[in-house]
Amino acid sequence: MGTTQLESVPEPKYWHLKTVLSEALDRDFAVGEVLPNERELAARFGVARATLRQALEQLELEGRLQRRRGVGTTVAPPRVGVAVGSTGQSWPGESADGWETVDAVEAVPAGAVLALLGTAADQPVHTVRRTRVTQGQAVAAELLYVPASSVPGLSAIDAPAGAARARAVLRELQRLALDGQDRSVELGSARADDAKELDRLPGAPVLVVTTRYFTAEGTAAVSVATYRADTCRLTFGDTGVEITETRAAS
Repeated sequence: MGTTQLESVPEPKYWHLKTVLSEALDRDFAVGEVLPNERELAARFGVARATLRQALEQLELEGRLQRRRGVGTTVAPPRVGVAVGSTGQSWPGESADGWETVDAVEAVPAGAVLALLGTAADQPVHTVRRTRVTQGQAVAAELLYVPASSVPGLSAIDAPAGAARARAVLRELQRLALDGQDRSVELGSARADDAKELDRLPGAPVLVVTTRYFTAEGTAAVSVATYRADTCRLTFGDTGVEITETRAAS
């Protein structure tokens, strides 16, 4: 990678640097190769490290780069479109939804989730943790909140803990008649637990998808799913918004 001094340009300096870096990635680096450290890159391109970080963050958002603990910044593999969201209405855990159950506990969720569920803080809520795995790598983590009142047939004897308990909660939920669902999407930053599960750094950009599931009696469950923003994109169609995973295997 040669040295390039940036001159005055109409767009922000970091955006111009992003273009220069993108061309260098295509020309000088192979998929999976580790980039030089920030100090060296900033010196080569004659920019402040803050400007460099903005450019690198933008390239990460676009799926060109990946930043991993203990490895550094690497060149991401080519993008391949794989649907990981659906505009159809179905309960979590139904066939071919692409998620793997991890565990389930009873806990009091955050106030924002309680408000979505419409339940009191003293009512038990099953919290099911699931992961979305594509080509052997986790691309999303989900917390599914199911009030005990939604799954009255759940037996602690049949499934006392762990993944078995999570699957039991999902089975009981699917016995209900789904009346509808709504979904919201926002850009956020990875919390420490989600970052660890998704092999990202804390604070890495993520897409947070919140889904409410309704029956005739009201809200039966709330899902908060965190997608890696460097591998997923939003697509808009006639039927609404979908999440598309855009990363090939590394």
